[in-house]
Amino acid sequence: MESSVKKKIARLVIVVAVMMILKGADCELIKIGKSGWIPNYNYTEWLSQNPEQFHVGDWLYFVYDINSFNVLEVNETSYKSCNEQGFLRNYTRGGRDVVELKEARPYYFLSGGGYCWNGMKVAILVQQLPAVPGPAPSKNGSPLPTTAGSFILIMSIAFYLTLAI
Repeated sequence: MESSVKKKIARLVIVVAVMMILKGADCELIKIGKSGWIPNYNYTEWLSQNPEQFHVGDWLYFVYDINSFNVLEVNETSYKSCNEQGFLRNYTRGGRDVVELKEARPYYFLSGGGYCWNGMKVAILVQQLPAVPGPAPSKNGSPLPTTAGSFILIMSIAFYLTLAI
């Protein structure tokens, strides 16, 4: 049983890693909290001690006890009042859940069932990545390599790694 859980976690990490590679090297997988998504933990302090810049395309990784806690995205008002009613999205799946930060805006997460009052909430400001200049034109006129070859290589590696687990 324990090995099947390890296999599921390994597959999740592989899938997220491949997705990050395909989206670009600027993406990050950021674990929420030093000890995971737990009560009686100051996530505001954790954010100040880890001055992470959160950008569009990054992924948040919530690790928690699925039998006790959940991950809900709420609006700012619900975040401030620890109100889980009318949440925007429930990311609770298996206790090892990822959330893609798809747009530049504040995100507000909490755990319901009264745990928000014990500190299980975090507010994250997501910013656009700074613009990166494109590659310089080739001097000899040969075309730049396409991403199709890279995509096939990455997907092949991911497929074989998944089979090996």
